[in-house]
Amino acid sequence: MVINTNISATNSARMLAQSSANLATSLARLSSGSKLVNPQDDAAGSAVSMRFDAQIGRVEAANNNVASATSFTQTQTGFLQKVAGALSRMSELSIAAQDVTKSNSDRALYDKEFQTLGQYINDVASKTFNGVSLFSSADLTVTVNEDGGTFAMSHVNMGTGTAYKTATDQNVLSTSAATTALSDVTSAINQLSTDLATVGANAVRLSYTSDQLSVLQQNLTAANSQIKDVDIADESTNYAKYNILVQAGTAMLAQANTVPQSMLKLLS
Repeated sequence: MVINTNISATNSARMLAQSSANLATSLARLSSGSKLVNPQDDAAGSAVSMRFDAQIGRVEAANNNVASATSFTQTQTGFLQKVAGALSRMSELSIAAQDVTKSNSDRALYDKEFQTLGQYINDVASKTFNGVSLFSSADLTVTVNEDGGTFAMSHVNMGTGTAYKTATDQNVLSTSAATTALSDVTSAINQLSTDLATVGANAVRLSYTSDQLSVLQQNLTAANSQIKDVDIADESTNYAKYNILVQAGTAMLAQANTVPQSMLKLLS
């Protein structure tokens, strides 16, 4: 029996320190909800989780881009539907102005409405969405994935040189002018049907892309959860175990420290 080196107490102290550290880690995991409290808990898992977090953020940003582009197409559709109504009315006025029983004064009244509707269409052609022209001659490039991949959203042009502008430049002040106006308005209506189909195709493409990004984000989040999210049931069991070990270790260390006191009986 020796006094200076108490192996039992040393072992008990070491085991108590280990149990205390495990208990602290378990408490941190339960309070944070994460298994990766410290990098040393899972160095490789921490690195993979960090990459997942970054990728999930990029996917979310891309999905936001797609959502904005979808809102853009919906706004285009709304305006084009109103333009359809205006062009339809302009075609009716063109026919009405060709009535031989009408005087030029009557046609002038028809022309007032015709010109007002034309001004409305020209105004729509200049509309913007968050500062971006809704109806320009250039395609819009939309970033649609986390790697920076893009989709060229086909443009709809209502500016100079288009069938819309040609139609709105006409008048119905005479039967001959009304005949020309009807032809140009009909061409604009045909162009409008094509443009509405273009916008619809863009919207469908964006809808599929949004669904794809949502599924990808969900799967990435699930994979990341397997790495870093703590299982409360399992960790609660670990917490109870380490708590008991700490209490038992404390009691055993106290017991081990009393062993050298028995030496006094040999010296008495």
